[in-house]
Amino acid sequence: MKLMFRFIRRHTGMFLTALAFLTIETFADLLQPTFMSYIVDKGVKAGDTATVLRYGGIMLCIAAVGAVGAVVRNIYASKTSQLIGKEIRLTIYEKVQTLSFENIDRLQPSAIITRITNDVTQIQNFINGIMRIMLKAPITCIGANILIIIQVPKLFPLMLLILCVAAVLIYCNMKLGYPRFGTMQKKLDKLNGTSREFLSAIRVVKAFRAEKQEQEKFEEAAGEFAHAGISAMRVMAVFGPLINLTVNMGIIVMLWLSGSQVTGEIGKLMACVNYMTQVSFSLAMVSNILNSAVRATASSARVQEILDEVPAQTEVDTLCENLQGSVTIENVTFTYAGSSRPAIEGVSFTVKAGETLGIIGPTGSGKSTLTNLVPRFYDATEGVVKIDGMDVTKMSMDSLRSAIGVVPQKALLFSGSIMQNLRWGDKEASDEEIYKAAESACAASFIEGFPDGYETDLGQGGVNLSGGQKQRLSIARALLKKPKILILDDSTSALDATTESKVLQNIREQARDITVLLVSQRISTVMRADHILCMEDGCIKGFGSHEQLLAGCEAYKAIYKSQIGEESGKAGIENE
Repeated sequence: MKLMFRFIRRHTGMFLTALAFLTIETFADLLQPTFMSYIVDKGVKAGDTATVLRYGGIMLCIAAVGAVGAVVRNIYASKTSQLIGKEIRLTIYEKVQTLSFENIDRLQPSAIITRITNDVTQIQNFINGIMRIMLKAPITCIGANILIIIQVPKLFPLMLLILCVAAVLIYCNMKLGYPRFGTMQKKLDKLNGTSREFLSAIRVVKAFRAEKQEQEKFEEAAGEFAHAGISAMRVMAVFGPLINLTVNMGIIVMLWLSGSQVTGEIGKLMACVNYMTQVSFSLAMVSNILNSAVRATASSARVQEILDEVPAQTEVDTLCENLQGSVTIENVTFTYAGSSRPAIEGVSFTVKAGETLGIIGPTGSGKSTLTNLVPRFYDATEGVVKIDGMDVTKMSMDSLRSAIGVVPQKALLFSGSIMQNLRWGDKEASDEEIYKAAESACAASFIEGFPDGYETDLGQGGVNLSGGQKQRLSIARALLKKPKILILDDSTSALDATTESKVLQNIREQARDITVLLVSQRISTVMRADHILCMEDGCIKGFGSHEQLLAGCEAYKAIYKSQIGEESGKAGIENE
C-alpha cells in the first residue's frame, strides 16, 4: 500500500478534487429517499399538490447536483489513475534499466513484463476505485444507517447487528482472498513465460512439428492460471451473497417491526427500505473494493520487489577518457547465479591495444561468458578484468561501455528504418559515416538494393531480413560507434566464407587501432588473429598464434583436424 500512496501523493490536488465531487454525489444520493418520504407523508397523504411539487423540485435539483458531481468525479478519477499507472510503469522501467543481467535472470523477463502490465493495471484499477466508490461506499453505508435511525430510532440494535455481521464476512473475505490472488499473479507469470517462449521460437516449433507439444505446455499453464483464478473468485462468490443475505434479512426484520413503529407513515417506511437497499449496495461495493484492494496489495508487493531489487553491480562515477583498449584478464572465475559449477575458471591473458584475439572452443566452453565480463554485463566471481590496466569495476558504466562495441550471437534489430537502427551506434553520425560503416560490414550492397534504401522499414527483430543481413547490419552499427574494443561474439556465423573474410579484412584495414575480441567456432575465422585463445570446459587449453597452437595445443589441433583435416593442416604450415 505504501507504493500506491507514494504515487497518489504526487497528484494530491486531482485526487482530493475527485473525492470532493464524490462526496457531493454521495450526499445527493442519500438525500433522495428522505425527500421522497416528505412527498408521500406530507404531500400525497394530505393531498397537498404544492408540497408534492416543492419537494419534487428539490429532488430534481439534488439529482442534478449529484449528476454533475458524478461526471466531474469520473473525469478526475480516470485522469489521476491513468497518470499514476503511467508513472509506476515508467518507474519500473527505469529501475530495470539499472539492473544487471544477473538481476534480470533472477527476476525473469516474463515476470517483469507481467508486473509492468497486469500488476500495474490492478493497482491502477484500485486507485480509480478509491476515487469512484471506496469513499462513497462507507459514506453511503454510515449515512444510510444514521438516517434510518433518525427515521426509526428503535431500529438501532438491528442496524448495529447487520454492520457487525457484514464486517466479519468482509474480513474473512480479505483473509482468504489475499494469498489466492497472489498465487493467481504468479500463475500469470508462468503463462506469460510460456507464451513468450513459444512466440520467440515459433520457427523452431514449426520446423520440428512440435505444435502439439507446445500446446500441451500452454494448456497446462493456462489451466493452472484458471484454477488459481477459480480459487480466488470462489471466495468472492461465497462472501458476496452472504453479505447481501444479511442485509436482506435485516430488511425483512425491519418490515416486520415497522408495523408497530411507523404505523401510518408509509413515506418513512419507503425511505427506510430505500436506505436499507443503499446499505446493501454499499456493503457490496465495500466487499468488491476490498477484493480489489487485496489484488492491488498483492500486485503492489510484486512491483515493490522489483523497485527494492539491489543491483548486483556497483555503479561508480570514475570517468575514464582516451582509453587505448588493452584488455587484461587476471585469474578470472565466473559462476552464474543458481549454477553449481563455474562457467569459466582460472582464466588469465592479455591483449594489447589494436590487437585481435580469436577465441575458439566447443559449445559451452565459456567463450561468450568470457566476453560478457569485459563490458560488465556480469562481474567476475573471482579475479579481475582490466582495460588499460584499470579494473572495470572501478570505471563508470558510461566510460566503459562507450568504449566498447558489442555484436552479440543473435543479431538484435529494432522496429524502424535501417538508418534508425544504424544510428544506435552514433546518433550524431553523418550520412557519410553511416555509408562507410555499412560498406565496411559488406551491408551497403543489399541495403542499396532495397527500393527505399537506408529508409527501408524493418519489422520487429528485423524479420524481413536474412540472418546474414541482420548480422552485417549489427556489425555496421557497432563500427559506427568507433569503439576502442570491438566484441564479435560468433557474429559472422550466418555469413558465407567469402563475405566473412571480406568483413574481417575490412575491420583490420579500416580500424587498425581497435582491439577485437573475435569469438567463433570456426578455425577459418580466427586463424589470422594476432593471438588465439582455445577454451574447453571453461578453462584455457592454449594461448598463442595459429602456428603455435597447431604445434602445441591438442584441443586446438583436434578442432583444426575436424574442420579442415590433418593433411590440409600440414600443407598450411609448410606454405606459411
